[in-house]
Order: sequence, then structure tokens, then C-alpha cells
Amino acid sequence: GMNDFIDLTGASGATYRFRRRAVAGDHLPIAGNFALVTLVDGKVTVTTLGKSNDLSRLVAPTEPPEAQVYTRLNVARAIRTSEHDDLAAAYPEAQVIEH
Repeated sequence: GMNDFIDLTGASGATYRFRRRAVAGDHLPIAGNFALVTLVDGKVTVTTLGKSNDLSRLVAPTEPPEAQVYTRLNVARAIRTSEHDDLAAAYPEAQVIEH
């Protein structure tokens, strides 16, 4: 589909590619970053940003109901953290979750 991948730009100007995750589908138990995103009229709004040691434990969002989950695999903790911080600085309106 058209929106299987999205690129989010951090405060540093670096771009990070995220892949859409089928909410029903199981994710591998791997560490990474995630974003909850809504697409309205082609406009991407990031509602939540997070990082997780185990993306398979992510729960599907209930709010907003149209939000899609996008994930980015990042095994190295330092990289995961720096990318998360970069994105959080770029999207101050997003709720931030770490687990």
C-alpha cells in the first residue's frame, strides 16, 4: 500500500523510515522505536512516539481510533534512544512512551 512506509524527520534533520504494522499481526520480539500516526488528507500527524525493548508487547492504540502503528527496528539501545530523542524534539505535541 501507499503508506506502508513513512519517513519522520527528527529535530536534527535526519530522516527515519518507519514501517506500518498491521495491528492484528504479531511483531517479532525485537527492540525498536514506534510511532502512532494519523493520516488526514495526506497530512501526517504523529500522536505518540516511543521506544521499546520488545515491540511484540506493544498494545494497539485505541486513541485516536484512526491511528496507525509504525515501527522501526533498532537493536542498539544508544541508537534507539538518540533517534527517539531526536524525533521527540521534532514532534513536541506527541505523547512520549517508553517501555
